[in-house]
Amino acid sequence: MAFNVHELTAGWEFKQTEEGDDAWLPVARVPTNVHIDLLANDKIPDPFLGFNELKCEWVGEAAWTYRTVLPDITKPEKGTTVALAFDGLDTFATVKLNGSPILTSDNMFLAHHVDVTARLDYGSKNVLEIDFDCAFKRARAIKDAHPEHKWVGFNGDMARLAVRKAQYHWGWDWGPILCPSGPWRPVRVEIYQTRITDLRIDYTLSSDLKSATGTIVARVEGAAPGTLVNFTIQRATNVIFTQSAPVTGGFAKIEFSIPAVQPWFPHGYGGQPLYDFIATAAAGETDLHTTYRRIGFRRAELVQQEDGIGKSFFFRVNGGDVFCGGSDWIPADSFTPRICAERYRKWLQLMVDGNQVMIRIWGGGIWEEDVFYDLCDELGILVWQDFMFGCGNYPAFPEYLASVDKESAENVRRIRHHPSIVIFAGNNEDYQVQEQFGLTYNYADKDPTDWLKTDFPARYIYEKILPDIVQKEAPHIPYHPGSPWGDGLITSNRNVGDMHQWNVWHGTQEKYQIFDTLGGRFNSEFGMEAFPHIATIKAYCTDPAQLYPQSHMLDFHNKADGHERRIATYLVENFRTVTDLERFIHLTQLSQSEALTFGYRGWRRQWGSLPNSRGCGGALVWQLNDCWPVTSWSIVDFYLRPKPAFYALRRVLAPVAVGIQREHSDWSVVHARPPKTSKWECWVVSRRAEGVRARVQVRFVSVRTGKEVRETVVWEGALVPNGTTLVATGVIDHATTEPHVLAARVWISDTLVARDADWPQPLKYLDFADRNVKAVRDGDVIRVTAERPTKGLVWEVRDGVWVEDSSLDVLPEDEQIVRVRGEDEARGLGYRYLGGDVEGGRVEEKA
Repeated sequence: MAFNVHELTAGWEFKQTEEGDDAWLPVARVPTNVHIDLLANDKIPDPFLGFNELKCEWVGEAAWTYRTVLPDITKPEKGTTVALAFDGLDTFATVKLNGSPILTSDNMFLAHHVDVTARLDYGSKNVLEIDFDCAFKRARAIKDAHPEHKWVGFNGDMARLAVRKAQYHWGWDWGPILCPSGPWRPVRVEIYQTRITDLRIDYTLSSDLKSATGTIVARVEGAAPGTLVNFTIQRATNVIFTQSAPVTGGFAKIEFSIPAVQPWFPHGYGGQPLYDFIATAAAGETDLHTTYRRIGFRRAELVQQEDGIGKSFFFRVNGGDVFCGGSDWIPADSFTPRICAERYRKWLQLMVDGNQVMIRIWGGGIWEEDVFYDLCDELGILVWQDFMFGCGNYPAFPEYLASVDKESAENVRRIRHHPSIVIFAGNNEDYQVQEQFGLTYNYADKDPTDWLKTDFPARYIYEKILPDIVQKEAPHIPYHPGSPWGDGLITSNRNVGDMHQWNVWHGTQEKYQIFDTLGGRFNSEFGMEAFPHIATIKAYCTDPAQLYPQSHMLDFHNKADGHERRIATYLVENFRTVTDLERFIHLTQLSQSEALTFGYRGWRRQWGSLPNSRGCGGALVWQLNDCWPVTSWSIVDFYLRPKPAFYALRRVLAPVAVGIQREHSDWSVVHARPPKTSKWECWVVSRRAEGVRARVQVRFVSVRTGKEVRETVVWEGALVPNGTTLVATGVIDHATTEPHVLAARVWISDTLVARDADWPQPLKYLDFADRNVKAVRDGDVIRVTAERPTKGLVWEVRDGVWVEDSSLDVLPEDEQIVRVRGEDEARGLGYRYLGGDVEGGRVEEKA
């Protein structure tokens, strides 16, 4: 018989486990979790609004039960299996069928498949019930049972380390304490005689990227003698390979050769052709079960070679070096079953629209849904995949290691075929925890059994279990023990491995103007906080009296320790302070935009011009997104509203981008005395594989008058392919010239392709009066001009309106054209800029 599936999405009910039988409430759909269902039944207020998180904490401290009645199932003939499949149960779950336990689970990242053929009451009602115990209580009990372990780390209750559950559920410095439970991934009934449980594709792409050879292996359950697996490879509807193989010892294997393939590239470097590898188990003319994997043919390497700095750390795809500018990713909701495919697509399309080529799935969240990786394949986004460990000293008692081993192998097998995945990393910041708490780590000791005897036993996970799994299950994907990590050296080492640079915002709270001097070989975390737009704040702020920058409710929606003083520090150092909420929001957003620009711009410059000068291989901002409406380091807020920094990074990461910057002089020391002179440099970075000719112009524009204070510098020549070209240098004599902006533009074939502007620092010393900004809409474009240099022009956020660019620096005699969608909704669109009127300006309509 053919494989038959009943998705158990409807007909569920739930209740608090201790309550009586009259307490059952309806469930709209599965997958779900208890907060979603309580909210739908008006049993809790929306935990994302106001202080409601506090009113919902009891939910995570309780046990919950879900149940449903299975569909009618005819007693199967001999040789047929009826199974219950659970793709994810969060977290301590006991599954009962007609009152009898059939499964216990304590790992939300594991899928389960239970044969219930002999357990069903055919012809009668079959009740499926799942009890979810309280993760908080179970975690604390496990922690207390292991006093020999040092339960230390950053963020949340350290009991979280004992549980294989999304760590951010315990609260983080950007997320609430909302600890859900429930059937968070699909549940279904499967009826079959034979099923394919795994499909593995290993291939080699030729050096010229034109042909591929490899093997396909299908793991088959329940295959009768004579069962074949028919393999097909096709692109769209075009079949390019077919072959069959018998099932032997539970496996069917073939070799394949495709003489003409099209390679997969990250977006901006080539196309994303995808091929379907289809396997069908068959008995004679009857197809029993079909499964498939969609892959892209590519060659990806993590290049770590000794050089003049230390050891490189960058990615090479299909022979071409890729500067990996991008973002870190956290779960897009505290309640992940609410994240639909359309919402995932909107998030990931932002990566493409923002010229970002890599996303890092952070280790304190979840192994992402299949659709996430499918979309990355389709859109050409490279994925850095952490294993699910974050900010802690994880234990290594036998039961825990066994669960980790199973979880890791299962999830690597699930996602290994995706061409987008180019690295597995063992954890997030656990080696930093080891350093900060003085845990034992002797990198020279290579005996794994010794590691288990130390107070940092998780090394056994990161340097033994996980690399062994990756080598066995996905040898084509590089493995890196942690993020950050580099050859066992201190994680702040700037010459090897990747690093998290948090000495802007956290740590020593350096000036963001020197971000570029603080980086390493690959900067996989760095960031600056900013408020979300006023529309987002008004969406969660339930009390209008709380709409001011330092209110209790707004502070409650910022989980970062010491955020008040850190935000204040960076604002007071750089800007004239304000107390009006919307102007304050603008300043925090401008601070973030400026900080990230200084980092990205300088690190992309360090990409270099030759493979042996890849000083910086990439930069991933913390973070792209939020899991609830909050003030955080995100560059796009929970409601998918980009902050100004998103647009600033889009410009810095453009295929061709110009950078201009004067040397930093710290105004906070030596009595704020200005320097007598300042050196400046202008450069162009290009990701194009071929050299192109460009014309670069550098203007020197008075902040006060808008007039040029010296002669324009013009450079013409060929840009270094996939690298950096220094085009101009000079010196500012502060004794003879007034404060002025260095404004750079680049033309290729008479098309203006890039701008950048360097301003005297700090911005608070400058007078921004009388800028005379004009923004006039002409159909689907807004034309922006200014008589005098204007800093940080940001558009109002409106539903139904999309603007192509924001966070603009507008210079005289340089009209900027911004495309807009939603023309009717954009009438009278508001904007504000640094030092502008309290109410800001409004877009005018072309006469």
